[in-house]
Amino acid sequence: MDSAEERTPELRTLQQKVEYMVEETFPGQKISGRFFADLVRERGGSLSHSYFSNILAGKVTQPSEDILKALGLGFGVDWRFFKEESEVVDDVVAGLQFLAMRRTGEISGVAGRGLDEDGLPPELLQFALSLLEDAKGRHSAADGGGVHGEPEQ
Repeated sequence: MDSAEERTPELRTLQQKVEYMVEETFPGQKISGRFFADLVRERGGSLSHSYFSNILAGKVTQPSEDILKALGLGFGVDWRFFKEESEVVDDVVAGLQFLAMRRTGEISGVAGRGLDEDGLPPELLQFALSLLEDAKGRHSAADGGGVHGEPEQ
Protein backbone atom coordinates (compact mmCIF):
# COMPACT_ATOMS: atom_id res chain seq x y z
CA MET A 1 0.00 0.00 0.00
CA ASP A 2 1.31 3.45 -0.92
CA SER A 3 1.82 6.10 1.73
CA ALA A 4 -0.20 9.31 1.52
CA GLU A 5 2.93 11.19 0.44
CA GLU A 6 3.39 8.92 -2.57
CA ARG A 7 -0.22 9.36 -3.70
CA THR A 8 -0.35 13.16 -3.29
CA PRO A 9 1.17 14.98 -6.25
CA GLU A 10 3.39 18.01 -5.80
CA LEU A 11 1.13 21.03 -5.51
CA ARG A 12 3.40 24.06 -5.50
CA THR A 13 2.17 26.14 -8.43
CA LEU A 14 -1.29 27.47 -9.10
CA GLN A 15 -1.40 25.42 -12.29
CA GLN A 16 -0.58 22.19 -10.39
CA LYS A 17 -3.23 22.93 -7.77
CA VAL A 18 -5.93 23.68 -10.36
CA GLU A 19 -5.04 20.60 -12.44
CA TYR A 20 -5.21 18.49 -9.29
CA MET A 21 -8.61 19.93 -8.35
CA VAL A 22 -9.95 19.34 -11.88
CA GLU A 23 -8.90 15.67 -11.63
CA GLU A 24 -10.34 15.28 -8.12
CA THR A 25 -13.57 17.23 -8.67
CA PHE A 26 -14.37 16.00 -12.17
CA PRO A 27 -12.67 12.59 -12.41
CA GLY A 28 -12.39 11.24 -15.94
CA GLN A 29 -14.02 14.34 -17.44
CA LYS A 30 -12.56 16.94 -19.74
CA ILE A 31 -13.99 20.25 -18.56
CA SER A 32 -13.81 23.44 -20.57
CA GLY A 33 -12.99 26.88 -19.29
CA ARG A 34 -16.53 27.91 -20.24
CA PHE A 35 -18.05 25.05 -18.17
CA PHE A 36 -15.99 26.04 -15.14
CA ALA A 37 -16.73 29.77 -15.56
CA ASP A 38 -20.47 28.96 -15.71
CA LEU A 39 -20.16 26.83 -12.57
CA VAL A 40 -18.44 29.67 -10.70
CA ARG A 41 -21.13 32.10 -11.85
CA GLU A 42 -23.90 29.71 -10.67
CA ARG A 43 -22.25 29.68 -7.24
CA GLY A 44 -22.12 33.47 -6.98
CA GLY A 45 -18.61 34.19 -8.26
CA SER A 46 -17.04 35.60 -11.37
CA LEU A 47 -14.29 34.09 -13.51
CA SER A 48 -13.84 34.32 -17.27
CA HIS A 49 -13.38 31.11 -19.23
CA SER A 50 -10.25 32.49 -20.90
CA TYR A 51 -8.69 33.38 -17.53
CA PHE A 52 -9.38 29.85 -16.26
CA SER A 53 -7.81 28.42 -19.43
CA ASN A 54 -4.76 30.65 -18.91
CA ILE A 55 -4.40 29.33 -15.35
CA LEU A 56 -4.49 25.74 -16.65
CA ALA A 57 -1.91 26.66 -19.29
CA GLY A 58 0.40 28.09 -16.62
CA LYS A 59 0.19 31.61 -18.06
CA VAL A 60 -1.30 33.03 -14.84
CA THR A 61 0.81 32.51 -11.73
CA GLN A 62 -0.23 35.23 -9.28
CA PRO A 63 -3.94 36.02 -9.60
CA SER A 64 -5.85 38.35 -7.32
CA GLU A 65 -7.56 37.15 -4.16
CA ASP A 66 -10.91 37.49 -5.98
CA ILE A 67 -9.76 34.99 -8.60
CA LEU A 68 -8.60 32.58 -5.87
CA LYS A 69 -12.01 32.92 -4.21
CA ALA A 70 -13.70 32.18 -7.55
CA LEU A 71 -11.59 29.04 -7.92
CA GLY A 72 -12.59 28.00 -4.42
CA LEU A 73 -16.27 28.48 -5.29
CA GLY A 74 -15.96 26.50 -8.49
CA PHE A 75 -14.22 23.57 -6.85
CA GLY A 76 -16.11 23.78 -3.57
CA VAL A 77 -12.97 24.18 -1.45
CA ASP A 78 -11.47 26.85 0.78
CA TRP A 79 -9.94 29.45 -1.56
CA ARG A 80 -6.76 29.60 0.54
CA PHE A 81 -5.80 26.22 -0.95
CA PHE A 82 -4.78 28.16 -4.05
CA LYS A 83 -2.59 30.73 -2.27
CA GLU A 84 1.17 30.57 -2.64
CA GLU A 85 2.84 28.41 -0.03
CA SER A 86 4.68 31.40 1.45
CA GLU A 87 1.37 33.22 2.03
CA VAL A 88 -0.15 30.18 3.74
CA VAL A 89 2.96 29.80 5.90
CA ASP A 90 2.64 33.47 6.90
CA ASP A 91 -1.02 32.87 7.87
CA VAL A 92 -0.07 29.84 9.96
CA VAL A 93 2.79 31.68 11.69
CA ALA A 94 0.46 34.59 12.51
CA GLY A 95 -2.08 32.15 13.94
CA LEU A 96 0.55 30.43 16.06
CA GLN A 97 1.82 33.77 17.35
CA PHE A 98 -1.74 34.69 18.28
CA LEU A 99 -2.17 31.40 20.17
CA ALA A 100 1.11 31.89 22.02
CA MET A 101 0.13 35.42 23.04
CA ARG A 102 -3.30 34.18 24.13
CA ARG A 103 -1.76 31.47 26.31
CA THR A 104 0.70 33.87 27.97
CA GLY A 105 -2.05 36.39 28.67
CA GLU A 106 -0.73 39.07 26.32
CA ILE A 107 -4.10 38.87 24.55
CA SER A 108 -7.10 38.52 26.83
CA GLY A 109 -9.97 39.11 24.43
CA VAL A 110 -10.88 39.14 20.77
CA ALA A 111 -12.69 41.98 18.98
CA GLY A 112 -13.88 41.86 15.38
CA ARG A 113 -12.62 44.99 13.65
CA GLY A 114 -12.23 45.68 9.97
CA LEU A 115 -14.61 42.93 8.94
CA ASP A 116 -15.73 42.74 5.35
CA GLU A 117 -19.34 42.31 4.24
CA ASP A 118 -19.17 38.56 4.91
CA GLY A 119 -18.38 39.05 8.61
CA LEU A 120 -16.10 36.62 10.41
CA PRO A 121 -15.02 33.56 8.46
CA PRO A 122 -16.58 30.40 10.00
CA GLU A 123 -13.17 29.04 11.05
CA LEU A 124 -12.32 32.24 12.93
CA LEU A 125 -15.73 32.35 14.59
CA GLN A 126 -15.38 28.72 15.70
CA PHE A 127 -11.88 29.43 16.99
CA ALA A 128 -13.08 32.49 18.92
CA LEU A 129 -15.92 30.47 20.45
CA SER A 130 -13.48 27.74 21.48
CA LEU A 131 -11.30 30.37 23.19
CA LEU A 132 -14.33 31.60 25.12
CA GLU A 133 -15.24 28.06 26.18
CA ASP A 134 -11.64 27.44 27.33
CA ALA A 135 -11.64 30.68 29.30
CA LYS A 136 -14.98 29.80 30.93
CA GLY A 137 -13.66 26.36 31.86
CA ARG A 138 -10.50 27.80 33.44
CA HIS A 139 -12.52 30.46 35.28
CA SER A 140 -15.03 27.99 36.72
CA ALA A 141 -12.28 25.57 37.75
CA ALA A 142 -10.47 28.39 39.56
CA ASP A 143 -13.71 29.35 41.37
CA GLY A 144 -14.43 25.73 42.33
CA GLY A 145 -17.65 25.85 40.34
CA GLY A 146 -19.17 23.23 38.07
CA VAL A 147 -19.35 23.19 34.29
CA HIS A 148 -19.32 26.66 32.67
CA GLY A 149 -19.22 28.45 36.00
CA GLU A 150 -22.43 26.90 37.37
CA PRO A 151 -22.24 26.14 41.09
CA GLU A 152 -22.13 22.46 41.94
CA GLN A 153 -25.26 21.03 43.58
